[in-house]
Amino acid sequence: MSGLGELDRPEAQAGPGAPGARGAAGRKPTAPRRGAADPVKALMHRHRELCERAVDPLEIAAELEAHGITDRTATRFRHRDVFSLAEEMYARASRDGDAPPPAQPAAPRARADWALLTLLPGTLCAAAMAAVHLTHGQSRPFAAAAGTLAVALGLRAALRRGPLSRPDRTAPGRATAWTTWLVAYALLGNGLLDDAVAGGPDGLPTGTADSPWPLTAAPVLALALACAPAAWTAHLFTGRARRKLAASRGLEDFAAAVRPLLLGVFALFLGALAALLTLSAAVLDEPAPYPETLTLGALLFLARILTTHGFAYAPAVVLTATATLQAAALAAVFTSRLPGCGFLATPVETLVTTWGAGTVPTLACGAAALALLIHATRKLTRASAHAPPDTSR
Repeated sequence: MSGLGELDRPEAQAGPGAPGARGAAGRKPTAPRRGAADPVKALMHRHRELCERAVDPLEIAAELEAHGITDRTATRFRHRDVFSLAEEMYARASRDGDAPPPAQPAAPRARADWALLTLLPGTLCAAAMAAVHLTHGQSRPFAAAAGTLAVALGLRAALRRGPLSRPDRTAPGRATAWTTWLVAYALLGNGLLDDAVAGGPDGLPTGTADSPWPLTAAPVLALALACAPAAWTAHLFTGRARRKLAASRGLEDFAAAVRPLLLGVFALFLGALAALLTLSAAVLDEPAPYPETLTLGALLFLARILTTHGFAYAPAVVLTATATLQAAALAAVFTSRLPGCGFLATPVETLVTTWGAGTVPTLACGAAALALLIHATRKLTRASAHAPPDTSR
């Protein structure tokens, strides 16, 4: 094809002795235009602030991927992947040519402060339940209220530091209110739903298992104790993912390496939660409701780990939908008592009479957890989800 192109030019057709040929031979070849031949320079101009403030090439790679630049897009900039493109951008943006190459980002280390804070919710919850079981009469509601407040404050402190803290350190949003509802339903919901389907309730819960509206405290105690394994598994996931980010040479390679890591950490947390539920049920002398507790724990863990990596919108929406579905199930049973509304409770009553009251939270939390797991395998396997941490955190 190059030979045909040369024959098409007038200088080639005129022959070697033609004036046009001599003029072409006498001219010096022009230098290539750098502006058109240097696409990386234009990309650096668009991301000038990123290149100036980046502390290593991995930060540039994560931000480029967040802006939609993939390994396939990087080939237009004459690079095989986003990582090699980021390395060139970082090297060309450096003002000190003699600066040593940046060190690989170290995995976050466990700190004593957040390690102890993760034990606080479980400790306070165990103390609160012991106080409720040891008190009687009018003092029991006060003990329950004080214990609830103490657990809430301990959980707030545990979530403000360490692997379970929000990256932006903003105030908790609507997800906190719906999380509180889901935990409260785990404590009171099954007993209330059973009593409502049977025509009750005839009174308020008394805190005993043989009351008309029994409480199920084992799931709540297990979830409070599970704050510690949730923090440690999140810490493990973050550290291993950053090591794989430093070792990967492409976005697809990184995603393929992080996906089994995420699923393994998720399974590890569920195993720890199941063991804690078994222990809590044995201590409190209650049955262990594994399906509803494990699905709720999976939902809360996935929602939190997504939030800690900057993806807070989807967890808030899913938690809202789950809590609304559980509230709608209770509302349908009570609304069916109005004239002409008996059909509203038919689906809920069928589930409760066939498989038990725990079926409602199991189905709601299980579907929500599955949706968040699929979402997490897409979002948490991106390099932009594991950008180098803020040192001020």
